[in-house]
Amino acid sequence: MTSAVPSTTYLDHAATTPMLPVAVEAMTRHLTEVGNANSLHAAGRRARRVVEESREAIAAAIGCRPGEVVFTSGGTEADNMALKGVLWARKAQDPRRTRILTTAVEHHAVLDPLEWLAKRGEAEVELLPVDRAGRLDLEALRTSIERDPTSVALISVMWANNEVGTLQPIDEVVAIATEHQIPVHTDAVQAVGAVPVDFAASGVDALTFTGHKLGGPYGIGALVVRRELRVDPLLHGGGQERGIRSGTLDPPAVAGLAAAVTAAVAAREAHAAKVSALRDDLVRRVVEVVPDAHLHGDPELRLPGNAHVGFPDCEGDSLLMLLDAQGIACSTGSACSAGVPQPSHVLLAMGCDPVQARHSLRFSFGHTSTAADVDAVVAAIGPAVERARLAMRRPS
Repeated sequence: MTSAVPSTTYLDHAATTPMLPVAVEAMTRHLTEVGNANSLHAAGRRARRVVEESREAIAAAIGCRPGEVVFTSGGTEADNMALKGVLWARKAQDPRRTRILTTAVEHHAVLDPLEWLAKRGEAEVELLPVDRAGRLDLEALRTSIERDPTSVALISVMWANNEVGTLQPIDEVVAIATEHQIPVHTDAVQAVGAVPVDFAASGVDALTFTGHKLGGPYGIGALVVRRELRVDPLLHGGGQERGIRSGTLDPPAVAGLAAAVTAAVAAREAHAAKVSALRDDLVRRVVEVVPDAHLHGDPELRLPGNAHVGFPDCEGDSLLMLLDAQGIACSTGSACSAGVPQPSHVLLAMGCDPVQARHSLRFSFGHTSTAADVDAVVAAIGPAVERARLAMRRPS
């Protein structure tokens, strides 16, 4: 029995990135300590100190008040908490507030809870269009709001797209929303530590981020939410985290998250320079090998470590597996359901047809990436594309 080929070239940092050594150290330092952060005895107070010092560190790194950081199990929970909790609270104050406006290119952690709310008749969800680079049509947003401003409960626009890397015009979204006193939530899971993110300066009312995208542990993230914004809880219990998110806190994970956020934000400029150079080199050289390959997303206003490349006449899933066999880990621009490749909803929203929306790969760089990773992709991509195209032409 032979073992699987180990992945030696890891270019899927947008999915998850290895933990930073400082985060590992911070987390493991507290793993053997005992104490519930809500207990009043000395052990509980020690655990509480770890949590609150971590909360303060995170607040300093992303420009918010410590009390605005609500710890969650990750980005998906934080997105659900923002969307459902704000909607329910706004409707309780004013039953007319039933509309949620978002983009057609959001992560499924936003789109799926919105679909759930719509199916239950709790919300009217409007998916706003984007241009061919994946950026929100601001006029469409303004038109949708002005049709009936008093019915809008919330606007949710991601800071940066997880597939194609395009940065959204958050400043302009906030400016439009402010005219009508509508709160704005942003999924910044891909953005924190990659591009400048300042919660207070941005003007958003709620922001989602998670640990494992920026060198922290799995299973820990946060919803940063303004004190002034009411959020009804999804979980009911001990009333932890301002009553928004009940549950016993995990001090070791919180410490690891704080260490990762602090380190990632401090190193952001150098990190962005490094990974954007690697990304540009990869795109340039891949296009030399496969001349009809092309970059998706905004060529300038994009995440520094994201290269989302289309390969005509290929299935992205086939390319992924061919590269995986060579020890190269990347991802496709499409979802796979029950083994059947599905076109990417992001690429469809950007104007690609269903065939084009299945022919892409996302290469995403992180703190462990090197020039050797680019060399490995360039060496493997030509033969992989040739084999994938032969498979497409082969009669089924």
